[in-house]
Amino acid sequence: MYEEYWQLETKPFEPASDRRFLFPCPGHSSTLHKLQYTVENRRPAALLAGAAGIGKTLLWHALVDQLGEKLGKHAHLVFPLMSPREMLAFLAEQLGTPLGANRPSIEESLCALRTVLVQNRTQKKLAILAVDEAHLLEDAGLLEPLRLLMNLREEDESLFTLLLIGQVATISTLERMNDLDERIEMKVLLKPFSSEETAGYIEHRLVAAGATRPLFTPQALETAHQLTGGIPRRINRLCDLALLVGFAAQESQIDDAQLRAVQSELLTLAAAA
Repeated sequence: MYEEYWQLETKPFEPASDRRFLFPCPGHSSTLHKLQYTVENRRPAALLAGAAGIGKTLLWHALVDQLGEKLGKHAHLVFPLMSPREMLAFLAEQLGTPLGANRPSIEESLCALRTVLVQNRTQKKLAILAVDEAHLLEDAGLLEPLRLLMNLREEDESLFTLLLIGQVATISTLERMNDLDERIEMKVLLKPFSSEETAGYIEHRLVAAGATRPLFTPQALETAHQLTGGIPRRINRLCDLALLVGFAAQESQIDDAQLRAVQSELLTLAAAA
C-alpha cells in the first residue's frame, strides 16, 4: 500500500524469511559460521537459542543456502507438538522416504530414516534434521525419541546433524536430559541487536527494499531500539506500521515523535486483544 509513496520496490519489514533481508551483523554472522562448521564436520547436534522473534528461523534458511550443494537431505520440523510416532514418520517423509498409506511404527520410521541417511552419506552429502520450537519438546515427550534418533550412526560417525531451534528456555530443558545434552557440541545463544545494530538493520532492510534515501531520522532509529529491545520481529512490526502511518499523513520522513505514537498504538491494540 505504501511502497509507491516511499519509492520502495517491496515492503521492507515483512516477516517472511527472505534472504535478501538477512542483516550481516557480527553476532548473526558468527552464529552462521559456527552452525556451518558443526554441519560440515558431521557433528551430532547443535542448539540455536534465542528470544522469540530474534531471527532464528531466518538463520536456518541462511544456513541451508550457505551449505549449497554440499547439503543433501534436510528436514525442518516447525511445530513439534505431535506424538513420537508422528514426528519420526514426518521426518522420514520430509527426507523423501515413501512410507505407504498406513502410519508406520517408530521402528519402521527409524529404519527408513537410516536407509535414506546412509544413502546420503554414500553420496558424500551432508544432512540436517532441524526441529523448531524446541522449547516445547519436553512437554510433548519428544526429547527421548530424538535421543534414539541420534543413535543412527555409520562407522562411528553421525549420519546427520540435529539442529534444535528454540527459545532460551531450551537450554535448561536440555540440561535435564543429560544424555542428549552431552551430544550437543555447539550451543549458540542469539542476542538482541545493540542500538547501532538496530539502526543498521532498519537501514539495511530499507535499502534491500529499494530505498534511495533515509526514511527514518537518526533519533527515530535510536528510539526504535529503545522501544523494541533490539528484537527483529518487534522492529519489523513497529517500522512497518510507522511507514503506513507516515504514508497516510503524507510525511517526508519518520521522526522520533511519530515512532513513539505508533508504539503507543501498538500497545493499545495489544492491551485490547
